[in-house]
Amino acid sequence: MDVILKQDVERLGAKNDIVTVKTGYARNYLIPQGFAIVATESARKVVAETIRQQSHKAVKALEDAKALAEKMSGVSVKIGAKAGESGKIFGSVNTIQVAEALAAAGHPVERKDIDLGTETIRDLGSYTAKVKLHKEVTAEVTFEVVAE
Repeated sequence: MDVILKQDVERLGAKNDIVTVKTGYARNYLIPQGFAIVATESARKVVAETIRQQSHKAVKALEDAKALAEKMSGVSVKIGAKAGESGKIFGSVNTIQVAEALAAAGHPVERKDIDLGTETIRDLGSYTAKVKLHKEVTAEVTFEVVAE
């Protein structure tokens, strides 16, 4: 039996995929749980149109992300932190502070999209962070931790 998946199903397929499964699996599990619908001719046409529209939107989103990455490539922000005499800061700098500094510079970014790497930032100095703007586009932003 052919069904159209309404969401990702592990070890079966992704959203909007048309897959062939056993009739009992489809009628007793996939369809009642809301994971799939029967792949009728009209449902196939609707899914094809949806995929076409999503691909157009995905191309536009990728272009926007690339343009934003070019703008952000030269951005350098300063983050103030309380520090001791030896240059060690009290606590550490995290993605929240980097996101706030980027938003103040005019580039609002979600903190979950910022990657500081494996190191924890506990000293004054200059660092780089990778900002994920799209699943295929990342930008590197430099930031400087300065004493307040």
